[in-house]
Amino acid sequence: MFSRTCHTLLARHVNKELRASAGPRNLAFRPMSSQSVSFSDAPHLDFRRFVDTLRQEGDLIDINDEVDPKLEVAAFTRRAYERRAKAPLFNNVKGAHDGLFRILGAAGGLSKDPKTSHRRLALHLGIPSNAGPKEIIDRMLSAKTKSPIPPVHVADGPCKEIKILGSNVDLTRLPVPLLNRADGGNYIQTMGINIVQHPSQPWTNWSIARAMVHDKNRMSGLIMKPQHIARIYEKWVEKGEDVPYAIALGAPPIAVMAASMPLPVGVTEAEYVGSLCGSPLELVKCETNDIYVPANSEIILEGTISVRDRGPEGPFGEMHGYSFLDENSQQPLYTVSAITHRKDAILPICVPGRATGPDETHTMIGTLASAEMRQLLQENDFPVKEVFALYESQVIWAAIQIDRQALALLKTNAEQFCKRIGDLIFRNKCGMQIHRLLIVGDDIDPFKFEDVIWAYATRCRPAMDEFHFEDVQAYPLVPYMSHGPGTKLTGGKVVSNCLLPEEYEGKQGWITCDFDSGYPDTVKDKVCELWDRTGQD
Repeated sequence: MFSRTCHTLLARHVNKELRASAGPRNLAFRPMSSQSVSFSDAPHLDFRRFVDTLRQEGDLIDINDEVDPKLEVAAFTRRAYERRAKAPLFNNVKGAHDGLFRILGAAGGLSKDPKTSHRRLALHLGIPSNAGPKEIIDRMLSAKTKSPIPPVHVADGPCKEIKILGSNVDLTRLPVPLLNRADGGNYIQTMGINIVQHPSQPWTNWSIARAMVHDKNRMSGLIMKPQHIARIYEKWVEKGEDVPYAIALGAPPIAVMAASMPLPVGVTEAEYVGSLCGSPLELVKCETNDIYVPANSEIILEGTISVRDRGPEGPFGEMHGYSFLDENSQQPLYTVSAITHRKDAILPICVPGRATGPDETHTMIGTLASAEMRQLLQENDFPVKEVFALYESQVIWAAIQIDRQALALLKTNAEQFCKRIGDLIFRNKCGMQIHRLLIVGDDIDPFKFEDVIWAYATRCRPAMDEFHFEDVQAYPLVPYMSHGPGTKLTGGKVVSNCLLPEEYEGKQGWITCDFDSGYPDTVKDKVCELWDRTGQD
């Protein structure tokens, strides 16, 4: 949980009156053991309803033929990403039994219609299907100006319909998918919410971090700095106690979005979801520890993370489109003490890969990092309009759109300006995964790769317009960091100035040679009428 004061620190752009009146208060959970259960059927608040809505809107295909979880499920899902096809729901997974489980792929993939390409992410947030990345970013940041709404505890929930406890837990009997032929194991956790509590502070963190089956009742899970789960894990190590945890699979879609967002230290995502929704999220207590989970989740895994025992994890086909055969590490082992689930449960999966078919690691992680970067820059008085981590770059690059008229008032130059931006973003968690910032003018649409790459190719002079940062924390999953030359954990980051010198003075001494900019409106209107009349696509 976080106090109103901490929440206000998240949003320095909130009006001064709100900041002045915002004193600390205790927002501890309010147990409601006698409360009647009243779960919302809104798609963004219930994963099962989300699936049904995709089906009703023609953006889901039911696969009733038997499909093997060993590669077949993942291959079909990967093809769906790349063709922007309907999200596949595999209703007949080989080896499934007793309600565990069906599998949904591409829940956050893009759709084919360019007017509603981000409809699945929009459905995650309860906003119109024609919302694009900008509207999604605006929606996720909207909670920053609102008071936190703590979750409430309920006595029971759909995730408790069936319980598997103790020695009855056997992960090896579940149809856990093998996602890539080079993967080191079967990954049960690629789209769920990891939930851990700080041992001494009122902070419960939600995040998404992969985990693969190790044996009958254990998983090995990636815990990597600077993610907050790693910070909390280290505090439990110092205490010498195993970490109570839960993983909510098939959680409310809006909660998955919040868990994907690089929110600041101390922010409890459950409260952030409440702020987004305007009503408290309903949580229920785990069977074997004191962790609380979204009550209408499809599947809950719970137990403890060892602070001593480790096991091999990986290789894994990651978000940058590679599965390195030599890449494996020893990671903490998660003991699964209980599995609870809904009847006929659905396991959501992410199959990362090349951004020719953007998957959730691009559409969620990249988009939500963009939201945090935009706010951070605007809070620090940079004349920034929009920020977007480009899917085509495997979300390693982020375009920062500058208000050129406001920039002129700063009386600055490329070196000063770009170094200030790099020092801010590359030293903040929201810039963890970003290795190149592209500074573009407001004539460039940062959400269009073709616009950004045009500016980069024509306005950024190699060497003179590039400002390198070698003393900042790197993102070790980037292939040229993990398998390239030089240090692995620091550096490799750059700010690319894609503004010509005159743009720093608020000037544009050129006309862009394209249809939109190169012709008068009267000519364009006449051409468009002729175009439509002659049946051009």
